[in-house]
Parts: sequence; structure tokens; C-alpha cells
Amino acid sequence: MDYIAFIQQAKSLKNDTIARRRDLHRHPELGFEEKRTAKIVAAAMNELELQVRTEVAQTGVIALLEGSRSGPVVLMRFDMDALPIQEANDVPYASTIPGVMHACGHDGHTAVGITIARMLAERRDQLAGKVKFVFQPAEEGLGGAEGMVREGVLADPEPDYALAFHLWNERPVDWIGLTPGPVMAGAELFEVTITGKGGHGAIPHEAVDPVLTAAQLVTALQSIVSRNVDPLESAVISVTQVHAGETFNVIPERTRLRGTIRTFLPEVRKMVLRRVEEIAMGIAASMGCTAKVDIRQLTPPVVNDAELTAKVANLTAGMFPKATLSDTEVSMTSEDMAFMMQTIPGCYVLMGSNNRKKGLCESHHNPRFDFDEAVLSRAAALLAAAAWSLLNENE
Repeated sequence: MDYIAFIQQAKSLKNDTIARRRDLHRHPELGFEEKRTAKIVAAAMNELELQVRTEVAQTGVIALLEGSRSGPVVLMRFDMDALPIQEANDVPYASTIPGVMHACGHDGHTAVGITIARMLAERRDQLAGKVKFVFQPAEEGLGGAEGMVREGVLADPEPDYALAFHLWNERPVDWIGLTPGPVMAGAELFEVTITGKGGHGAIPHEAVDPVLTAAQLVTALQSIVSRNVDPLESAVISVTQVHAGETFNVIPERTRLRGTIRTFLPEVRKMVLRRVEEIAMGIAASMGCTAKVDIRQLTPPVVNDAELTAKVANLTAGMFPKATLSDTEVSMTSEDMAFMMQTIPGCYVLMGSNNRKKGLCESHHNPRFDFDEAVLSRAAALLAAAAWSLLNENE
């Protein structure tokens, strides 16, 4: 396989990829609102003469590239949505939309996806099989991937492999993560509504205080990880919202807690969910309150297929011999690509993207998030080569 050709072509398209990324960064769109982004993607796919389907799960785009011979189907997913964050970067390509910015790198993912489609379309006469390019809306906890699965992204044709990547500002730009097995955690959203009896803040003995109950619950929930989860396993419970009351001298009738749960293993997840409900109910009852617990799964864990990941890792080592490769990077963040990888072998690649010398080192979801754009051509070359290799490995 001619690795150099993919690297050289990606480098030759570097300026186009960066320009595309910066345009998308200037015009960020929240989940299920990616109309401008989807229009740009669809136009680029139509220009390449692919089979294009739009408005999948509202704003998603699917484009099918057919090779010259029969073979497997490779799905490649790229997320498009931004976050409700006010950008704090002073750069020429800063967001022009108040309160919305690409603070996670999805603008880069989309730009790379368009470049990969261009690279592989130019090689369609060399491909044995099909590539299904999936540009997904609403990755940030709104159910975009699940929606696309419901609307047939895994059918007609059914993929044999799935590839995806994420820019990873936790690591430098010469680092690549390819971990077999669990890579990102499954995520749940939980909400606990505690109901007591309202009253005057100066006469607390005549009230039943849901705020005090909530304070005890926030502390007690931490005991689940420290005392119920095996120290060699992983779980996170974070209470991130507490809502109660309207004024300083009234004990409210209700308090609401919201937060997130992250786990990898099914048995750990089952136990954690059970304990959250037991502890919430128990503490509420002990304080004279009642509790209602609602838990909603956002995404299962992202689990890389070991055999497929090994193939991509071997390819990566050949293409980028000076890169730092890791097979142990695991994150408690979540990613709804997991829904597309539940039934087909998948490989989710983390591409290091920070550059501390340039001051590009803020973490994801930070208002000053930005990344070293040198990673874009590396990602395009690697993912395009990986798809080409999977399609042609049996020839």
C-alpha cells in the first residue's frame, strides 16, 4: 500500500481543509440546527458524484461512494454540531454566532470528512466495495447518532466496518490513540426531585426541608464510587445542577438535582443505577421527604473491536513512524458513535491536537478551545488510508 500517496495528497489539500474548518468555525450550529453545515456537506458530496441522502435525523447527511468492484462496506462518521458556549478566542475565524461555538472540534471533523471523501472519490476505480460517509447532527447529548440509526444509517447497504475519530486536545499533535476495547464511557443523565414541605426560613421546624435533604444526597452519592465500585474498575457520578427556591427566607417545597453517570462495564452500570435510586429514596425518607428518580441513557460505551483496531494501529505505525502511539488511552467522556458500533466492528481513533508552544492547549468544551490545524491533514491521510486498506485487504 502506498502510504506516502495518502499523506502527500492530504498535505496538498491542507489549505482547503483548514479553510473549510475555519468557515465552519465562524458559523457554528447547535444540534439538529446544522442546516448551513449540512448544505455545505451535501454540496461537496454531490460535486463528487456520490449518492447523497439529506435530512436524515433532521439535519444529517449520508453519502455513498461505490468502488469499481464488489467488496465490503466501510462506514465513516463525522459529527457536525457545536456547543452553547460563548467563544473567548480572539482569532480571525472566531464564531460569529453569539453564545455558540465549536468548542469540541466537530468543525475539524466535518472538514476532514469532506477531504477524505474527495481523496477516496478520486480512487473509486481502485476500491473494492463501498464507503458510506455519515455526517451526523447532534452528537452533544441530543441523540443524533441514535436518530440516524433509527432512520436506517446501518442499512442499505449494511456496513461491515465503522471508522471514526476525534481531535484530542488532551494530547499533543504528534500523538495517536488506538485502544482496543473500551475507549469512552457510557453516559446517563439522572434527575432527582425531592419533595418536602415548604415554610418560613425562620421557622424551619414547621417545614420539611428538601434543600437539606439534597445536600446530604449530594454527599452520599459519592459513596457509590468509593464504596460500591471495585477500585480496579471505573465509574463517575457528578451532580452538576441543584435547583431550589426563589427567595432567601422561604424553605421551598421541592429541590431538583441533575447530573451525569459514567461507566464502562454493564455490571458496574447496573449496580450504580440501582444504588443511586436506593440512596436517593432512603435519604429522602429519612428526612421526611419523598424522592422521584429519573435516569435516562444518553449513550452506551464506545468499544473498539480489537482485531480492527490492531489493523489500523499497524497501518498508523507504517504511515507515521515518528508519532507516539498509545493503546491504553481511555476517557470517562462519552460519544454517541457507540450506537453505530454496537452491531458492527468499529475503530474510534483519538488524534492528538494540542500545541502548548502555540498556546493551543485548552480542553474540550472550554470557551478558549482551539487546536493545532496540522492535525487535520494527518487525520485525513490516516482515515482515508484505513478505509482504502479495509476495502482492498482481500485482493
